[in-house]
Amino acid sequence: MVDAVAIAAVSEMKPARYPDKDGHALYIEVVRQLLAEWHLKPGDIQGLLACPAGMAGGGNADIFVHEQLYEELGIHPLYGDTMNAGGATYGYMVQRAALAIRQGLADSVLCIGAGKFPKVSTGGAEMMARMVSHEAFEFPYGTFIPAIYAQVATRHMHEFGTTAEQFAEVAVSSREWALRNPQAATYGTEPLTVAKVRASRPIATPFHLYDCSIPLEGGAAILVANASVAKRIARQPAWLLGMGEYHSHRNIHQAADLMDIGCGRAGRMAYERAGLGPGDMQFAQIYDAFSVNPLVFMEELGLCARGKGGAFFASGATRPGGDFPVNTYGGLLSFGHTGDASGLSMIVEGARQVMGIAGDRQLPRADIGVVHSYGGMMSEHSTLILGRQS
Repeated sequence: MVDAVAIAAVSEMKPARYPDKDGHALYIEVVRQLLAEWHLKPGDIQGLLACPAGMAGGGNADIFVHEQLYEELGIHPLYGDTMNAGGATYGYMVQRAALAIRQGLADSVLCIGAGKFPKVSTGGAEMMARMVSHEAFEFPYGTFIPAIYAQVATRHMHEFGTTAEQFAEVAVSSREWALRNPQAATYGTEPLTVAKVRASRPIATPFHLYDCSIPLEGGAAILVANASVAKRIARQPAWLLGMGEYHSHRNIHQAADLMDIGCGRAGRMAYERAGLGPGDMQFAQIYDAFSVNPLVFMEELGLCARGKGGAFFASGATRPGGDFPVNTYGGLLSFGHTGDASGLSMIVEGARQVMGIAGDRQLPRADIGVVHSYGGMMSEHSTLILGRQS
């Protein structure tokens, strides 16, 4: 890819419950934290992309977030928008920012998101089910988000002999990484075991409680910039080497194949544009709403053999000290799933690893890595390839 573009700065709130902060207050906290961590001037933010506050709840969302933010920041962007593609939003933001920078529309673009995760016990489950389900062919039959993902897991079990214990290995791996991350919601807790995952409360076969991400609140920010700005701000920028995007279906019943749901297509585009392949990757950060996601997406991204994702996680390769680290921040399963901002965490971590600022979980080899996020019911996909050399 020509015209070098990089992630120059990242910042993320600790996932938690913030009852005293609404979506806008969380946005302001994200900005405050970003400016406290990085030496940025108003001129360093020429573009601004934000996500509607309240998106995850499917209710009233503020669709003019970018306007509020640039007014409060006291800047006048040359490029700006409020956009939404579910968990893929922020991968697409980074891609849109890179395209704008390469077109000369701006030298830098701030990609930012913050928000809450609705509580399922107060009607949130039905509200979210309506948001992701077809009103005639899915919702009347009792659609429930964990059950939709469970279909994918069950299909993988049927086709490849994957076991519930192998899905549990994904949660175990994520928890080991979270225990090295002071910002993770589960930092300071006990390690998970496969037995403990399987003994936790049943949710939707084959998932138990620890197979599911932790619904919390928070936010993060990513500054994408051209080479000149990135080199001035960061000692080691995370260069965007390749990117891919694919939109598969709106409703899950329209997915042609639950074992080829779109991730692989976005991945192949990103590899091709980077001039690299799966074998060049040294780590992966993968959106993991449930334990099934990293397992099947590792296969679609070509990072392990088709049908062998379960064995790959069970081998310990993805854990600290393993041959191919996955979700080194703890993933949504153990770091926390921050509602409207949930697609930011894996990009932030991918950048931190490449930039060499991941603290106790810093990988000895983090020259090139892949980040994958998706929106909807695994409907739309974004793959980014990040590296230390432009």
